Order: sequence, then structure tokens, then C-alpha cells
Amino acid sequence: MSRFAQPLTELIDQLTKLPGIGRKSAQRLAFYILRSSEQDAFALADAIRDLKAQLRLCSICHNITDIDPCQFCTNPTRNQAIVCVVEEPSNIASIEKTKHFNGVYHVLHGALSPLNGIGPEQLRIKSLLARARTTALQEVILATNPTVEGEATAGYLAQQLQGNSARITRIATGIPAGADIEYADEVTMARAMEGRHEM
Repeated sequence: MSRFAQPLTELIDQLTKLPGIGRKSAQRLAFYILRSSEQDAFALADAIRDLKAQLRLCSICHNITDIDPCQFCTNPTRNQAIVCVVEEPSNIASIEKTKHFNGVYHVLHGALSPLNGIGPEQLRIKSLLARARTTALQEVILATNPTVEGEATAGYLAQQLQGNSARITRIATGIPAGADIEYADEVTMARAMEGRHEM
């Protein structure tokens, strides 16, 4: 039998389904929502409802959007011939923060991971290959994460994209700014050495 009233128990149960939220954190959040004003609680509920009702995937790049095609795919000032391939929609924000990329995106919604049952069919790879065949692309930038899965995905995509006129590039990886070389692992250090450039 639960120690809390049924609606509170239900909210706690739902909050524990969020990533990184254990039972204690869920209880803390549930009590915070309970103590908040009715207006704030309903605003949170409305925001969640609107998120699910109004957002969808762009039919071209598969980014999360409220308009289709999305703001990147329809922006006339962006270079439509350069496509940056990322694993998740959240990766786009990191690239946009740099203000150094003016192309468009393609979101895979994951990375290849055979051990977890994620193959090419589970990702948005077919539409990327179709895009490369039907559009005059100059460059496809593979910006998957520098993990085993991300590297496997980049390798697979590079192989699949061979034969198109587009240049296929991979983002550089290595020692992050402000980091101490002493603490870099061998893969990161090897990448930093491979990606070195003239000064």
C-alpha cells in the first residue's frame, strides 16, 4: 500500500520514467508541483500537452519542429547543398551555438548499435541516402558522437554515401579547449594528433 494519496503516487510513478530521475527525485518534484500555485501546475501540464500535440518531425531533415518543413530547411539564407548529419535533435543546438555552420541538417535519431537492436532500419538513413541522390549536395558532414556507436555510424554512412558527388567529411575530435593533456585517454589523444594542422 502506498504511503501517499493515489494522485500523488501516480505523479511520482510517471516522473520516475524520466531519464535520471529516481524515486527520491520524483518525490521531491511531485511535492514541489503539489506546493506550487495552481496556475504554475496547470502551465506545466499545458506545456507538456502542447509539446506532444504541436511538435512533429520535419519531413526533410527529421528535426523536431512545429512547422513542416522546419526553419532550417526553409531558410533561404542557409546553404542547402551542405548537410550536417547528427544523431539527435539536441546536437543541432550545440552546432548552432558556434555560429560557424550555415548549412542544413539531417537527424538520424540515434546511432548504430547492434547489441541494442539498432540497425540502419531503425535510423533515418534511407531518407539521407535519398536526399544525397536527389539533391545536388556539395558536402555531407558526419557529426556523430565520438563513441563506438557514433564512429560505426559515421563509417557506415561514409560507405553508403560513396559514389555521390558530395564530399564526405567527419568532424574533428580531440582534446577539448581548457582540458589538460595529462587526463586525455589514448583514443582522444590519437584523434588530436591525427587532426593536427599547421599554425
